[in-house]
Amino acid sequence: MPRIVTYNVHRCVGTDRRLDVSRIADVLAACRPDIVALQELDVGRRRTNGVDQAHEIARQLGMAFHFNAAMRVEEEQYGDAILTLLPERLVKAGPLPGLNPRIPLEPRGALWAAIEVDGVEVQVINTHLGLAPREQRIQAAALVGDAWIGGALAHGPTILLGDFNAGPTTRILHSLTRRLHDARDLTPHKRATPTFPSRLPMLRIDHMLVSPQIRVLDMDAPREPATRLASDHLPLVMEFEVRA
Repeated sequence: MPRIVTYNVHRCVGTDRRLDVSRIADVLAACRPDIVALQELDVGRRRTNGVDQAHEIARQLGMAFHFNAAMRVEEEQYGDAILTLLPERLVKAGPLPGLNPRIPLEPRGALWAAIEVDGVEVQVINTHLGLAPREQRIQAAALVGDAWIGGALAHGPTILLGDFNAGPTTRILHSLTRRLHDARDLTPHKRATPTFPSRLPMLRIDHMLVSPQIRVLDMDAPREPATRLASDHLPLVMEFEVRA
């Protein structure tokens, strides 16, 4: 069965404050994913030795990838990526709206790829929402529109995933689950899946939301020594199948 992972990698700096791109790749390899959604990647940034982290992780996993820069400062970039072993095509990458531009908040974006899973094209949208509740509401409203989730649902099975910076009972999640189902509620095993902070995970702020054509078989946030160390988030892993 295919497996998909969402993982905020914290620019590949672990809870031990050590920068290690290969450690992130090793954590992902242990999850045995077919599709990976990553947030907080540095590309060509001096603070992380100029490495293209999206390219390097994809190379180590033997995957194709697409990267969306939510923030650019000259040649330095910071953003999110989708990686996969499966046939894929980029549909869309772009910014999400924020508050007043004069308020210095981190820019946010979303990335949409169509990935062929067992002969069916699945629409995968990766995002990383802001921290302020008002900002999140604006971004969630954009995501549920025809430019993102609405358009994806029109093309078939859909998975929205990423770091939402919001718990499952918040207004933001409620607005998104009007269009998609919380995969955690559909898993038959009902494991606890808090992902943050990784050393002592208490908050469920990384999510996967799915359309009815996605059957959730299992979901886990592995709490291994490596996952507690590699980033400040745990990876969230879902095993699924696509209904006809």
